[in-house]
Amino acid sequence: MATPQIALHSGLGAQTTAIEALAGRDLSGRHAIVTGGYSGLGLETVRVLAGAGARVTVPGRDLAQAQLALQGIAGVDIAALDLLDPSSIDAFASAFLATGAPLHMLVNSAGIMACPLRRDARGYEAQFATNHLGHFQLTARLWPALRRANGARVVSVSSRGHVIAPIDLNDLHFQHRPYDKWQAYAQSKNANALFAVELDRVGAAHGVRAFSLHPGSILTPLARHLDLEDLRSVGALDEHDRVNPPPESNFKTVQQGAATAVWCATSSQLDGMGGVYCEDCDIACVMADDGMGAGVRRSAVDPQLARRLWALSERMTGVAFNPAS
Repeated sequence: MATPQIALHSGLGAQTTAIEALAGRDLSGRHAIVTGGYSGLGLETVRVLAGAGARVTVPGRDLAQAQLALQGIAGVDIAALDLLDPSSIDAFASAFLATGAPLHMLVNSAGIMACPLRRDARGYEAQFATNHLGHFQLTARLWPALRRANGARVVSVSSRGHVIAPIDLNDLHFQHRPYDKWQAYAQSKNANALFAVELDRVGAAHGVRAFSLHPGSILTPLARHLDLEDLRSVGALDEHDRVNPPPESNFKTVQQGAATAVWCATSSQLDGMGGVYCEDCDIACVMADDGMGAGVRRSAVDPQLARRLWALSERMTGVAFNPAS
């Protein structure tokens, strides 16, 4: 049975850092993969997990940039991966499986946001293809390593941006409506949350639990496509168009922004749970129907919608999960 969206009152909160969320846990002997692990929140997630003894693999498109960003962090391996290229995903996963290592933590942190319309080689809209479909295929291909861990967690970084627009399963790739960069982003973030719901249902019996999360508002390279008006609208700039730093902006630091992902991946407070959307190092409540305030939209954790998205994702990627494998 799915874990309900009821706060645990974890004792942590919006100001908690990733190191604090780890709570001194020793991760020696554990393996993690963190997509997007050489920039922004992903980099901080890698730093904290590796610092606690985990062996962390960081996949990415720009290996030179990854090597530069991760220099000096012990226990980290770097490998090539392009989430928009299905063959690249398969190659990365095959190489990891060939090591025979169990995979205790898969943190799907990589993503793009509010970018101009772009399509991959299959014609799929890039935000949905990168943020959801790429991670869907990656998780499916890594499934044997997740099962081998005898207790694994898959953590998908969603966003409160999911409230901007619901997911449209009839036109995921904007083939029949004008492209809107924010609606496309919202769709992909709804998909991240829905993926965790269904993945947990499928995986719980095999020792694989899944979570999604809103990390908070943080100014990272993810915002590279935002113009001044976008940045003003989200409160990142002051009246003189200067970056408004935390806490004046109500944004988080990178250390605070990575906390919920680390908590979802490691906290004993979540033992035996899964399929929930989290924020501020706790399980988020379902928000009011008007979509105001903190929490998650009911539609983003709807089990029936999650199953429909799962079936569509299998068809679009040509990749079927086989939980017993």
